[in-house]
Amino acid sequence: MANLKDLKNRIASVKNTRKITKAMQMVAAAKLRRAQEAAEMSRPYTERFNAVMASLAASVGDSDTAPQLLRGTGKRDVHLLVVMTAERGLCGGFNANIAKKARAHARKLLDEGKTVKILTVGKKGRDQMKRDYASHFVDHVDLTDVKRVSYGDAQGIAKNVLTRFDEGEFDVATLFYAEFVNVVSQVPQAKQIIPATFEADETSEGVNTDTLFDYEPSEEQILEDLLPRGVATAIFSALLENGASEQGARMSAMDNATRNAGEMIEDLTIEYNRSRQAVITNELIEIISGAEAL
Repeated sequence: MANLKDLKNRIASVKNTRKITKAMQMVAAAKLRRAQEAAEMSRPYTERFNAVMASLAASVGDSDTAPQLLRGTGKRDVHLLVVMTAERGLCGGFNANIAKKARAHARKLLDEGKTVKILTVGKKGRDQMKRDYASHFVDHVDLTDVKRVSYGDAQGIAKNVLTRFDEGEFDVATLFYAEFVNVVSQVPQAKQIIPATFEADETSEGVNTDTLFDYEPSEEQILEDLLPRGVATAIFSALLENGASEQGARMSAMDNATRNAGEMIEDLTIEYNRSRQAVITNELIEIISGAEAL
């Protein structure tokens, strides 16, 4: 039977832990509202942008005059994986799920004889990917000091990726992040950003993919200017989705931790009361036995 003092100390410890997890849950809930609003507000712009870019890309096709960001290098031998995760943990399987999808993709490419390079955004993704693919790392972007992600942060990452592409370091770039669905659901995604791919959403309000447009200047010149912005837009959208997903996952994880702590406190309290009752009963038996012996 456990010592009463040990049980009392353990109950106090679990209660303190429950206070911490409850506070973290409330903080995550407050941050989630802002992050969710930012992610949802970015979606209409991204959809419209992709619709216009899809129209332009369809008119240009695979012609020799198409920008290299659209037609690619003509090879698919070297792949850059941009793995975006959180800087902090305690958010359930959020980071692990993104890293798992990236590792599976890397393993598949390596089995096919491709060359894999990895650029990580977020400390947790770097830590998990390093276990198996440390030799494939080319760079890491640290956003620890960034309180709220901005388009400027996305532009910095995009510039890093585009510079490497211009220098011929890779042929294909794929972005890994989590799409926010709701508090309990964050879906890992893999999106190719170089060569650029655009899927027009025909259901988007105000976007009619059957409409014909005349562009001035030419489609190639417009694409040459917009494609780098498209890479930055995709990265910024992924950062916002990741931000909402992280807070949602943390809120859910801390809620589960708080509930588990409450259940543990109840079980420990029952055990404490039983042990205390047993001690009292033994003391009464000793007193009665001593009185009868006189």
